[in-house]
Amino acid sequence: MTDFVPHSDDDLRAMLDAVGVSSTAELFSEIPDGVRLGRPLDLPAGLSESELFADLERLAAQNTPATSLISFLGAGAYDHYVPAVVDAVIGRSEFATSYTPYQPERSQGMLQAIFEFQTAICELTALPVANASMYDAGTALAEAVMLACAHTGRTGVVVSDGVHPEYRQVLCTETAGCGSPPTPVACGAVTDLESLRAVLQEMGAGPAAVVLQQPNFFGGLEDMQAASALAHDAGALLIAVVDPLSLGLLAPPGEYGADVAVGEAQSLGGHLDFGGPYLGFMAVAEPLLRRLPGRLVGETVDAQGRRGFVLTLQTREQHIRREKATSNICSNHALNALAALVYLSWLGKQGLPELAVLCARKAAYLRARLTQLPGVTAFTDGPVFREFAVRLPRPAAAVAAALVEQGFLAGLDAGRFYDGLDDVLVVAVTERRTRAEMDAFVDALAGALAGDTSVGQPPQAAHDD
Repeated sequence: MTDFVPHSDDDLRAMLDAVGVSSTAELFSEIPDGVRLGRPLDLPAGLSESELFADLERLAAQNTPATSLISFLGAGAYDHYVPAVVDAVIGRSEFATSYTPYQPERSQGMLQAIFEFQTAICELTALPVANASMYDAGTALAEAVMLACAHTGRTGVVVSDGVHPEYRQVLCTETAGCGSPPTPVACGAVTDLESLRAVLQEMGAGPAAVVLQQPNFFGGLEDMQAASALAHDAGALLIAVVDPLSLGLLAPPGEYGADVAVGEAQSLGGHLDFGGPYLGFMAVAEPLLRRLPGRLVGETVDAQGRRGFVLTLQTREQHIRREKATSNICSNHALNALAALVYLSWLGKQGLPELAVLCARKAAYLRARLTQLPGVTAFTDGPVFREFAVRLPRPAAAVAAALVEQGFLAGLDAGRFYDGLDDVLVVAVTERRTRAEMDAFVDALAGALAGDTSVGQPPQAAHDD
């Protein structure tokens, strides 16, 4: 105990005397001897603070930080520039240490921040109601599907193979036991709408929801208007998994008839940070308001007519009778939501489309350069936002591993998730990638494909022309 808590023996004696026991062991006297370990834990000796930090630094030195490489990796985790104002605001103690705002009279600042985040998500998605954030995109999708099942009274769900494979895996896990597993629909560069039509016709009573991602996992742009019509003709809700930054360039879900929009908001002011924590979001059409999971912050007035904010329409099992709850989501990523709000405010209405167009142009440039290499062809043709896939003449995993040694995170090996796509590399291009970096990446990839890893080193100081 004294190894970890800064109390002297005299301090401990005074505390034990105050509670009327002779030793710390007496505090646990009600635990039967038969279930006690009977010996000290098999742990190494304690370290001083300086020794501990030296050991942690030694372990950390074995890692290769993503920020030390030029990243073309995406698939839900993107290397966008995070302005200093984001960390400056979320690092303020009144935000960084706040928790669930159960007492509105003491939590108006956090409640307003969450309310403004909801407003921003509504404006992005063109849907009227958004909640106070979710854990991440995968769990947000699972909650959206459960919402659709509860609303329609059906259990079938149709999911495009173009939806992020990890989101689909979370969906299968969280909805196990709630009906049949999700029915897949084939996706090449985009979802096969004729296959979607056939699956919907074969489902008899019809599905609760149809799920597509826009842009999809391969960066392809789906015909969401046509998918929406097919879903609604079958009596199903359309759930759109969307990238929030893409909505500076692409039509928002509300415009093509999506009933629910979910997605990952890491790209809105979130650092890569060892894979988390990330930030899911959800927005819904008006008829689904009372089934919205998680928290919802509403605007009201107090007895003096002053503007105020409160938690309202709670569907969580902690707030209402369990049998009436529609979700057991227990928390929200409010600090991440605040970061997203600050980031969107920093971008503004002009900055968001400018950033989206910049990403799209850079992605188009890099795809054109890559497909000039011998044996490299476009898997994702047509317009793209930030991500695209190419076929390589060698296994993508081996090529990506070789490029790490040259300072590049080349992209994601699609064969990790899809049978028969071992030669497909999914590449993402954010506004941070310069032309010099992209050109060096092309040279490095050409060398890796030819078996020569001595070319294509990252530029020391890269700037766009």
